Formats: sequence, structure tokens, C-alpha cells
Amino acid sequence: MNESRAIPDAGPDFEHLVAQEAANSGAAGARTLPTLPRPGLSAGLDLQREVEQFLYRQAELLDGKHWQAWIDLFDAAGVYWMPITPEQSDWEGSPSIFAEDRQMMEIRRGRVTHPNAWSQAPQWATSHLVSHVVIEAGDGQQLQVRSRFHMMELRRDQVRHFGGSYRHTLVRDDAGQLRIRLQRVDLFNSQAPYDYVLQVWV
Repeated sequence: MNESRAIPDAGPDFEHLVAQEAANSGAAGARTLPTLPRPGLSAGLDLQREVEQFLYRQAELLDGKHWQAWIDLFDAAGVYWMPITPEQSDWEGSPSIFAEDRQMMEIRRGRVTHPNAWSQAPQWATSHLVSHVVIEAGDGQQLQVRSRFHMMELRRDQVRHFGGSYRHTLVRDDAGQLRIRLQRVDLFNSQAPYDYVLQVWV
């Protein structure tokens, strides 16, 4: 082989860096790796499809501005929660971007549908994509589901992008239909600066 084209040896400097990285990984205050996602539950295809269609329906209602129909997907004790950081484990006693029960959702719906709602006056629309739907755990009455989303928001001629993960706790109502007990929304870009605040749910 032509020596000029041979792959060079990493050399002692590389070995030193590897050794240093190994030492740092066990040091106090070392950077921790993200937790591996839980493997999906071996759910039947019918259940997987039912959950996927439910989440797609939720996104479709948001994009169509069918606010009441979207709220009706939550059960009586349902909560919509968007924490500020992924480390948050509770919405009580700590700030959140959203932390709304059914009553608060109804108040928001009334505000954005009011004739004088300035945030809805210009051209405004959203487009959601939902994917990577995984049923993590569950039984006949309750399911734990995670998924990924991307939302594009148009306001006049400006476009904003929001991405992240959904975590749904789904329950069955008396008719056997899926309803949302808890929807957690973790924004990938929650710390980014924005010209104006979110007016509706993501």
C-alpha cells in the first residue's frame, strides 16, 4: 500500500485522551449519559394501531382548531403539562410553561376564540407530525405511551418550529374509549428565546 495513503496511527495522544475520559467518567460531577428509553410493550397490532390513531386524531384536532373536541379527549381528571426542563417530575410548586386541568383548558379555549383575541387576528395556523409511538406499559384500563412530535407554527409570514416528546397516560372511559389522564410535553427547544408566547397547546 502507498504509505502516503495509509491510515495513520492514533498514537499516544489518543490513548491518553481515552484514559482521561475513562477517569473522568467516574469522577464526582461527571457528565451523565441520557437514560436509555424503555423498550416497547409487546402489544397487539390492534392496540398499537388504536393508540397511534388516537394520537394522530389529537394532532389533527389541534391543527383544525377544534378546541372543544380536543379538550374532550381528556378525561375528567385530565391534565396537560409542559414542564420547563425534562428533569421536572411535578407541576406543583415549580414553574411550568403549561399546567392545565380541564377547567383551565376551557378558560384558554374561551380566550382564544373570543372575537377580540388579538393573537388569532393575523393569519395563524399549525401543522403537527407525530411519530415513534411506543406503548411502554399498560393493562386493560391504563396505558403509558411515548412519542415524538414536530409542530410548525405560521403567524403572518413568520414560521416557528417546536419539537420534542409526548408522554401520555391513557385510560378507558365507561364506553371503552381512550381518554387522556395526563399528557406531558417536553419541548426540545424550551429554553430558546421567542418573540411571543405560546397561545395554544402544542
